[in-house]
Amino acid sequence: MAKREESNFGVGGDLNSIIGKGAVLTGDLEVKSSMRIDGHVKGNLKCGDTIIVGKDGRVEGEIVAKSAVIGGTVNGKIEATDRVVLEATAVFTGDLKAGKLVIDEGAVFDGQCSMKTGGKVQAAQPASEKAKE
Repeated sequence: MAKREESNFGVGGDLNSIIGKGAVLTGDLEVKSSMRIDGHVKGNLKCGDTIIVGKDGRVEGEIVAKSAVIGGTVNGKIEATDRVVLEATAVFTGDLKAGKLVIDEGAVFDGQCSMKTGGKVQAAQPASEKAKE
């Protein structure tokens, strides 16, 4: 298994919003910099930089951010202009749009993915379909 460069997946900007373990937030939240979720959010999250969902974190709703690192559970939609990382402990159900996608071994992804290539959004295809082209 290849080891990824952690510096490429670090939190950009200031991490100034944290929903701690055991906390429950119902409603929408928008922050200009980065945020971390270790509790439970029922609502939509909009983040100007990186959003991190820790291994104990759970989000039911839409996530819009520059980048997302998911270690917990997300049910809904993720839209990231840069990159989405699904760590080994991640469980994601829903639609995902991202410029780049990294899925660690052990992560669960149940849904659809589209990725931007050259400014266009292109739906991801299974390898068996790409081989036919």
